[in-house]
Amino acid sequence: MRNFANLEKTPFDVVIIGGGINGAGAARDAAMRGLKTVLVERGDFASGTSSWSTRLVHGGLRYLEYFELPLVRESLREREVLLQTAPHLVKPLLLTVPIYRERSRPYWKIQAGMCLYDLLSYDKSVPKHRMLPKTECQQLFRSLDQENLLGAAQYYDAQAAYAERLCLENIFAAQTAGATVCNYMAVTDLAVADQRIAALTCVDQRTGETYTLKTHERTMVINTAGPWVDRVLGLTPQGVRSPRKIGGTKGSHIVVEPFPGAPETALYVEAKTDGRPFFIVPWLGQVLIGTTDIRFEGELDPLKADDGEVDYLLTETNLIIPTANLTRGNVTFTYAGVRPLPYQTGKNPGALTRKHILFDHQKEGIHNLISLIGGKLTTYRHVGEELVDKIYRKRGEVAPPCPTLTTPLPGCILPTDLRIQARIDAKENRVSPETIHHLFTLYGSQAEQVLALVDEDPALAAPITAKLPDIQAQIVYAIRQEMAVTFEDILRRRTTIALQDGYGLTALGVLAQVAQDYCGWSGEECDRQITAYHQFMHQNCIPNFAREPVPA
Repeated sequence: MRNFANLEKTPFDVVIIGGGINGAGAARDAAMRGLKTVLVERGDFASGTSSWSTRLVHGGLRYLEYFELPLVRESLREREVLLQTAPHLVKPLLLTVPIYRERSRPYWKIQAGMCLYDLLSYDKSVPKHRMLPKTECQQLFRSLDQENLLGAAQYYDAQAAYAERLCLENIFAAQTAGATVCNYMAVTDLAVADQRIAALTCVDQRTGETYTLKTHERTMVINTAGPWVDRVLGLTPQGVRSPRKIGGTKGSHIVVEPFPGAPETALYVEAKTDGRPFFIVPWLGQVLIGTTDIRFEGELDPLKADDGEVDYLLTETNLIIPTANLTRGNVTFTYAGVRPLPYQTGKNPGALTRKHILFDHQKEGIHNLISLIGGKLTTYRHVGEELVDKIYRKRGEVAPPCPTLTTPLPGCILPTDLRIQARIDAKENRVSPETIHHLFTLYGSQAEQVLALVDEDPALAAPITAKLPDIQAQIVYAIRQEMAVTFEDILRRRTTIALQDGYGLTALGVLAQVAQDYCGWSGEECDRQITAYHQFMHQNCIPNFAREPVPA
């Protein structure tokens, strides 16, 4: 149940606009340090750029080429933090970089980069890199393009297969620490008085109800709206008088089923036709391919990978792995997002800095507003730390120590934890071991709460789809406990069914039935949800070449 009755009555110290990974991380940090915090997100949590990445937690090997050593070091340190504090969601990933004569960086340059990468990650818990001579590379990767192949480099980064849940765990950790978090709450106006944001007008996108959040003399407003940062800045009476902040690039991905020659480890390759880097990554039994990096000036909603981008990724994958023979018919899902990079003119998109900027608008006449420009999935925790440190400086107070560096996320659990085996032993006649392992990966230790619903009603152990291990209890849990209010929330972010099984379309009937039987949704509301879900998938994920008419 959505209940924001106290929103207007609470004197908040921090107001965060934007519920992606960076806003979530900042809210968690601020609340854990004792600041009265509210986060408002115009859509669902993690519904923007945070859910449209390559799902890697990485140091940024190619940033070395642009001498962004501090960014690489920061990213590598944060990778290690996440491997320790969220091991259920962030796991080591072996990547291989094929090296070719003439069409890639020289062998010596890549080897030097690998050595520097190891040096900058001196506190890591994953193995160091290794170089593969040509014969070893050919033996291990027999389906790779052999033309001018010189060898390969191998190194470890990490993967967040369920990147959306990483954001959600930060949201709910913030809530546990005392923060108020609101999804589907759009900021529509920023009132300014005495060079400060004095009030924010917010509209509940589900009910249309309007709320006014009044600030006090030390309230800080944090703009973590990602690609929408400039749009938020335009909500002041005359707009913040400042140059454009965001100059995003579009990154598109495709998902395909495993194909002949599909690598068991991730490949980080340079496109044969134009040299642009992209990844071919094993992901939840499928293969995730991307990303493109194209300067973007269009509308942010809706946004999808266009047919040309899909064809580009298919073609370049076939050129790297000739046995793949991928066609449009092999594509099972597509998605696209816009990176909220700093606005810079005259630069190649790949050369735009990935270093985040905390922009203090005091120099533009608003003393209690900070905008985050940039920010990566990997470094979100440190971004939150920097933002909260800056908030305390602006308040003229000494910042308490940051707790997020060592505090595990709520679901933190290792696969060897005895609680998992105990559940398998106790539930073997209701929930399969495969599903239990899946739940403890998706929810971590909080999987116990999902399984408790099965204890109450064994019918909820039934699968949502025949292909995947997800069960109907997850639908109930998403609605009752995780603030899911649409079918898209459930299929695309609380789970990844949409990305794994036919865009999630076959699951809609089950969702409708469970939502009616257990959560009090009406048949009419479920019908609206089904229609809206079809529309979203056609507008954002189903490629144009595969579109069919949307059901009435």
